[in-house]
Amino acid sequence: MAQQSSDLTTNLTRPGQSNSAGDARALYLKLFSGEMFKGFQHNTIARDLIQKRTLKNGKSLQFIYTGRTTAEYHTPGNAILGNSDGAPPVAEKTITIDDLLISSAFLYDLDETLAHYDLRSEISRKIGYALAEKYDRLIFRAIARGARQASPITKSNFIEPGGTQIRVGATTNESDAFNAGNLVNSFYDAAAAMDEKGVSGDGRVAVLNPRQYHALIQDVGNNGLINRDTQGTALQGGNGIVEIAGIKIFKSMNIPFLGKYGTKYGGTTGEVDPGNTGSFVNPALEDASGATTGINNDYGTAAEVGAKSCGLIFQREAAGCVEAIGPQVQVTSNDVSVIYQGDVILGRLAMGADYLNPAASVELYVGATAPSAF
Repeated sequence: MAQQSSDLTTNLTRPGQSNSAGDARALYLKLFSGEMFKGFQHNTIARDLIQKRTLKNGKSLQFIYTGRTTAEYHTPGNAILGNSDGAPPVAEKTITIDDLLISSAFLYDLDETLAHYDLRSEISRKIGYALAEKYDRLIFRAIARGARQASPITKSNFIEPGGTQIRVGATTNESDAFNAGNLVNSFYDAAAAMDEKGVSGDGRVAVLNPRQYHALIQDVGNNGLINRDTQGTALQGGNGIVEIAGIKIFKSMNIPFLGKYGTKYGGTTGEVDPGNTGSFVNPALEDASGATTGINNDYGTAAEVGAKSCGLIFQREAAGCVEAIGPQVQVTSNDVSVIYQGDVILGRLAMGADYLNPAASVELYVGATAPSAF
């Protein structure tokens, strides 16, 4: 019997081990890490729509602006020593890494043993969602800020174009933001403005809230949307399938929208509260200025972002995101797990975002007065 027991111990299959050796949970943790990243990647859209850089061995990253110069005729006999006006002018933009952004949960071993579903995968997805939501919200606020700014190039007679704000509709009602005809007109105005300001036509996108997006596709036969042959789930998915004026349209619940994130119910918005929305739908904008703990860039206070913004149209040069730590997962183990009979599961991210080229940013708004710069 002793020999049989020894053989069973030796031949025991441990599916969590790597090559049948080492930590019995090693592969489980790797699975969790993958689940967290998928949860992040599937729920963030801003990351791939702007310029993203990885930062190592530093706290900030510098971006250089180069303004335009002029052409002039050469006078025979004169030395060519550069234009007399000293052009082109140069300016800089620095994006700093904000403090570490985390989302965590404690998983008790007994709960994991008794649960009839995979607790780690479920928790990992929710951690990924939380990080992705914050990531998108900060980037969209940076783009909205850029749409209200003048160019950093301020040399006399060489001032570059700044951001653009376009009014949706002609009344003071917030319901103008959901009118398909108003939105289409705004798209063509935005495309023309970016053309006039010398912004590349490549990588132009718009991000609207879900009801705006669905208002557009319901009117797909009348409002000049491209890709009208696309139907069904692809059309309704909100993943950049539909275009207006060469601008791909995405939908998101994370854009600043009439003082909220993604949606606003009641009042004159024309957006009917569906009821039972829970705690995470229709949240108010929070303060995220440089004075806010943990934030080293300026995403504005709730009051500064304001209650009139209702959509963003931009080109990939509009904003930049700097990552020092990409979305990662850390899990306690060994002695810590023994002491607490469970694991702390932590998702983390270190990033910072800000506008880059204001001319590539367009903010849609409702009401008689455009939101103020901050």
